[in-house]
Amino acid sequence: MKLAYVTACDPLNVRPWSGLPYYIRQSLHNQMVPMEHIGPLVDQSAIKAVCKLKRYYHALGRKKYLKDPEPLRLKSYANQIQTKLNQTQVDIVLSVTHRPVTYLECRQPIVFWADASFAGLLNFYPQYYNLCSTTIHDGHYMENLILQKCSLGIYASEWAAKTAIENYNVDPSKIKVVPFGANLDNKLTVDEIKVLVDSRPQNKCKLLFLGVDWFRKGGDIAFKVAKALNLSGLETELTIVGCQPILDEPLPNYLKPLGFVSKSTIEGQEKLSKLLAESHFLILPSQAECFGIVFSEASSFGVPSIATNVGGIPSAIRDNINGQLFNPDAEIEQYCSYISNLFTNYSDYKKLAVSAFHEYQSRLNWDTSGKVVKQLLEEL
Repeated sequence: MKLAYVTACDPLNVRPWSGLPYYIRQSLHNQMVPMEHIGPLVDQSAIKAVCKLKRYYHALGRKKYLKDPEPLRLKSYANQIQTKLNQTQVDIVLSVTHRPVTYLECRQPIVFWADASFAGLLNFYPQYYNLCSTTIHDGHYMENLILQKCSLGIYASEWAAKTAIENYNVDPSKIKVVPFGANLDNKLTVDEIKVLVDSRPQNKCKLLFLGVDWFRKGGDIAFKVAKALNLSGLETELTIVGCQPILDEPLPNYLKPLGFVSKSTIEGQEKLSKLLAESHFLILPSQAECFGIVFSEASSFGVPSIATNVGGIPSAIRDNINGQLFNPDAEIEQYCSYISNLFTNYSDYKKLAVSAFHEYQSRLNWDTSGKVVKQLLEEL
């Protein structure tokens, strides 16, 4: 079995889309799956001009136009892929997200691995609100076309799979769920994780927020939790990575904003790994999330996650196994009670932290996901 591995970006570049094209490739490469890379794909200048014109046209009506489902753009991608396929011998086409292969016509089975359907994103993510009718039509048409055409559609979460099945009349048997792994290379053993957990202070709570969008990722909620915990008597520190906090008050001394830290450098990876290893909890009460690779990464360091029960997060976090989910409208006191109870019964925290690592080892790692996808591809 030989794959045509299709990515709109460079699959050897760890930066685009949180490193997913790179790590998905690595997961299959580690399973000894032969691959031909098709990508990066080129956005042609004429198509860029069309997208710019449409964006301007729809802005006049105060509606948003998205270029992602633009038919001209996707047909151009399909033509570029077809040209490459004509020059090589492959058995299956695997695309990271479904967009590049939406209009592709080929003899090989088409498979995609994505984190959301268009229906799932619509009026869920901020950039998918107030869309123009053209984008909504193109988005649904694109999704329906690829779901009818593909031999296999892989989603990272049950939520994404459900939105595809319920909105596009697709055969459920060809929809599978395989979670994303951690995009930090962590080779720690369970004994080393126990040492890390034991080294965390029992009289001070260290919370870590990792997100580039303060409000969508729930930074305002994380701040309120840290503030309330300090007021209750539990000394708490909140480290912010990825964005600057937006507050209506002066920056308190227990808030530690570090700005953006890139995973594309060794230094950045080491810094993120150190921050995770030293933290008691990852707190990310997102208002919209397709999956959240950072939850897999937190589990890989024995760090339980505190998050919201929205989108694909429940496929990454399981209550009392590697963290706790709260309703999006949960009171701050609910978060605080959960954290305080674990500090009062600190042996329970240690058990949860080790359990989070076991969840990473068994389910939320790229080796496991790569093996599952390889088997699915072989069955085709």
